[in-house]
Amino acid sequence: MRRRGCKFHERNTTRKSVAFAPQAVETATMASKARARPERLGRDFIARHGETVFNTAGRLQGDHAHTPLTRTGFAQADEMGTALRAALGAKPKLTLWASPTGRALQTLAVIAEHLDLDWHQAQTDQRLIEIDMGGWGGRYYADLAIERGSIVDHAAGMLVPAPDGETYTAIATRVSAWLDDTDGDSGDRLVIMHGISSRVMRGVMTGLPDVPGYHAPAAVSLPQGSVVMIAGGVEHLVHNGRGGERA
Repeated sequence: MRRRGCKFHERNTTRKSVAFAPQAVETATMASKARARPERLGRDFIARHGETVFNTAGRLQGDHAHTPLTRTGFAQADEMGTALRAALGAKPKLTLWASPTGRALQTLAVIAEHLDLDWHQAQTDQRLIEIDMGGWGGRYYADLAIERGSIVDHAAGMLVPAPDGETYTAIATRVSAWLDDTDGDSGDRLVIMHGISSRVMRGVMTGLPDVPGYHAPAAVSLPQGSVVMIAGGVEHLVHNGRGGERA
């Protein structure tokens, strides 16, 4: 059955329906149907990992494999788990996916515990990792700002790619390939990702136009510890995190 509007219903009629607030991207999504992907039968819950030690230090993480969560990051994961438990109940039928980075897997472990799901059943894919920042990876935002000016394009709301790093076009290509390979799954799924890569994938999934100058779509930035739900090409906010927005 096709779901409409911002209220969704579990296929299992013993669960409650839950209304999620639609994101500001909904209007843009409906206006750009030509870019939208074929509609999946299942829903996608896309979460951004919790705060890490790199975030608090003001360092660029990029595709660094292991930057552990802080206590605040674990608390944000708890909040996401609580929100998803309230929406979906215990042991929901979710396929678990995550970026293979430590911070994503730590976040998923906490959420899975809230949902009474088995973290060991989670699948990972390298195509879900964060933007590769090349030689800027691991460096401090402040040091780069002194050398070359801000690496945040505030007008466009985008992180500037490193000269030897990954482009937004490349991110869109890899996340689109992941979607192509997994969209045959007709069930609901939870995907733990990162700030930049999740924005691009959400943009691809909702059919947003390319951000001028970046040659790829990108949804609105959300703080660490946030979860959205995408169904029928429309994004709805499940939980708005209280973390920062640095990648």
